[in-house]
Amino acid sequence: MSPDKKSELTPAERAARKRRLAEVFGDVLPEQTRDDQGGDAETGTSDDWLRAQVPPHHGQTGQD
Repeated sequence: MSPDKKSELTPAERAARKRRLAEVFGDVLPEQTRDDQGGDAETGTSDDWLRAQVPPHHGQTGQD
């Protein structure tokens, strides 16, 4: 849709377009993320998280 055509939409057409986009794509950003909520932080150190991210084909870290 060209920029000129977009300005020709009626308010009802704009609302319908907005609803359709929401149906297809959903919410792009949630209103509140898990980080915003707080209190749900996982326990452990950042080293624990890093070690958990090592793919199996890279072998053990020698810390077990």
